[in-house]
This record gives sequence, structure tokens and C-alpha cells, in this order.
Amino acid sequence: MNPPSRTRLALLLGIAGILLLAAIIISPMLLVSMPSFLNGDGASIDCEGGTKVEEVSDSGAADIPGDYLDLYKKWGKKIGVQWNILAAVGKRETDHGRSNLAGVKSGTNYAGAAGPMQFLISTWGGKAQVAMSSTFNGYASDGDGDGVGDVYNPADAILGAAKMLKRNGAPENVRRALFTYNRAWWYVDQVEEIARKYAKSGAVEVPPQASEECDDPLVAAAPSEIVAKILQYALAQRGKPYLWGGTGPDAFDCSGIIYAAYRAAGLSIPRTTFTQWPFGVKVLAGEEQPGDLVFFNAGPGTSADNPGHVGLIVSKGKMVEARCTLCGPIKVTSYQARDNKVGFTRPLQNPDVLDQLKKLQTPAL
Repeated sequence: MNPPSRTRLALLLGIAGILLLAAIIISPMLLVSMPSFLNGDGASIDCEGGTKVEEVSDSGAADIPGDYLDLYKKWGKKIGVQWNILAAVGKRETDHGRSNLAGVKSGTNYAGAAGPMQFLISTWGGKAQVAMSSTFNGYASDGDGDGVGDVYNPADAILGAAKMLKRNGAPENVRRALFTYNRAWWYVDQVEEIARKYAKSGAVEVPPQASEECDDPLVAAAPSEIVAKILQYALAQRGKPYLWGGTGPDAFDCSGIIYAAYRAAGLSIPRTTFTQWPFGVKVLAGEEQPGDLVFFNAGPGTSADNPGHVGLIVSKGKMVEARCTLCGPIKVTSYQARDNKVGFTRPLQNPDVLDQLKKLQTPAL
């Protein structure tokens, strides 16, 4: 090899070394700067998707009676909780109604629990069979349409259990919901282990909106800087408890979190649901956008002209919601499936708010 060739070879080796060193230095930087809405393997999280419906595993299909499996899936989908969590509760409590222990098919056990899902009679409604036309306080439910909530009837009991889990945090916060069902963390662990075995994937899936990784894309997609500030504040309150009359910083009610979110963006709007409803400019269904409000006919004394519940829209079909004391923490939920919607409003188009925006020198949209 002549001297010029050796020189060229040395030059090429030097360039290769520099490139290798640059790759070593840069690659960690790329990992650090990976956007928060990408998971560890670089795959994008579907923040607009719904909860994945699990397929039953072979062992689950073999263990769960067919009629019970149908009920777990039916009421899980209808109420919005994971069917395999429902099924795991049924397994842990009474082996899907097959147990012959006291309280499963009649009477109560030593703790006062009854039925295949082991409800306390007091929690069910005060007695084992509750006429659904009567006034009662509890989870008594009519899953078979006979007009009676029967704690020993699997259709009724599984529907009641789904409602209880939903009210206490499922499907987003499954562990909280299970702990409320039976206040022992060992119980929560056992139920989750059973639920994973019942799912073909071996997992307990939660909605994508339960992940904070979905917050950044929502804020980034806001139609204006002012809406981004509103959303950023509201999303940061997720996980905090509901408190009637609460405006933060530790707890909120449904209108209180909206009032506080607008205030964090430098804007003043009415405090209560009843006053927020007439304040904003009405928006047609389908034309709502982030920063708008969605109202519901819910609670005593409310009606189509006097809604009692409100959520803050964060994306089409999704809202931040502080629902009720027993409904679990503040979270992002879907408003599309609710059948008691009253309508949508846009506070940012109220004349008073437009004046405030002029002073802030910030466009509304």
C-alpha cells in the first residue's frame, strides 16, 4: 500500500470514529427529548381511543359459567367498567355464585353480605329484594327487567356491582374502586391477579385518558393560547377529590374546577352550574370545541332549562369532570354516551369575557 492510500485509510477511519462518537452522544439526547405522548418503544398512544375490550382467555372461558360471562360482558360494556374486573370480583367473592357458603343463595354471611357479588344488605338498599319503583338508597339494580332488584339474582347483582365500581373510580382507577368494594389491599391485589388471568392479553386495560401522557397532546391541540391555559390547569387537577362547593386548590365540584381553570387563565366567569349555563353562548352539538362547556340534566331540582352538572371539554367527545362525592376523583371522561346532555356553551364568546380578553390582548380563538 503506498503512502497516499494509507493517508486516505487513516482519514476514513477518523471520520468513522467521529460519526460513531456522535451517535453515542446524540442517542441519549434523542431519548430524553422523546415527546411525552410516545411510549418507551416510540409507539404513539391513542389518546382519543376507548378502553380496549379484552378477549377472554382459555382458562377464563373454562372457569366462568357462560351465563355469568355474558352478564359480566354486558354490564361491563353498558356501565363502562372492565368486564374482567367484574368477573374477578365474582370469582373472589362466591366463585361466580357456585359457593354454598352462607349468604350466597339466601340469607347473609357473618358480615351481613348477600348474593353472588356479596353486597351488604344496607348497601344494596335495605333489604334483599327492592322494588325499583320505590325510593331507596343503595345499589339495588334490575338487570333482568322484572322490576325488582334482587341481591341473589346474578343479573341484578352484577349490574349493581358494575355501578358501584364505576362510581368509585373504574375504569380509570381500578384499584381505588376495588378498595372501596372491600377495604383491604390484599383483596385488591387478588382481584387484579384473577382479572389478568381472565384476559387473553393478561392485562387490566384502562382508558387512554387515564394516562397523564395524553395531557400534552390535548393542550398542544387547543385552538388558542387562552384555551391551552384553561386546559392545562384543569388537567392538572385530575386525581383530586370532588367537594361540593369546592374551588380548589385541593378539591373541586363540577363548576368549581371550570371557574378555577378560567381564573387561572386570567378570566372571570360565574361560579355555579346554574349561572354558568346562561352565561356562555349556546353552541350546536357537533360544533363544540376545547374550552367549551357541556351541561347535563342531573340532580334534584334540575331540568332541561336548569342543568345541574357541567364538564369542561378538552377534545371532541372528552371532558374534565368532577362528578360527585362517590364518583371517584376528577378525571377525563366521555360525554358522548351520556343520555342526559342538555347542551353546549362557549363562555369565551360572552361579551364580558371578550372585554376581558381585549384587556389581556389575547384572542379568544
